Amino acid sequence: MATQKKACCGTGVHDHKERTPEQKKALMNRLNRIEGQIRGIRKMVEEDAYCPDILIQASAANSAMNSFSKELLAAHVRGCVADDIREGNDETIDELVTVLRKLMK
Repeated sequence: MATQKKACCGTGVHDHKERTPEQKKALMNRLNRIEGQIRGIRKMVEEDAYCPDILIQASAANSAMNSFSKELLAAHVRGCVADDIREGNDETIDELVTVLRKLMK
């Protein structure tokens, strides 16, 4: 039986991240709010709302998604990345750089 690597955030050498119930709840709450915003935007389009009003709501949803990503990235750096560096797993730095490049497109 193969040994599973340390749990982390799902890219590169790691399979998954075991979050605390509080962490998971906070992330899920953010996603639920974003999902509600997207449903609202969809309804606005269906109802032929004024374009600038839809754009403002889309911008708010985009901002909420960016906030979600920043929160998740911060948790990843504080936890997974810091732990791996302390353990001498420097390949995690390359993985982080790759993720940051993708986020900054």
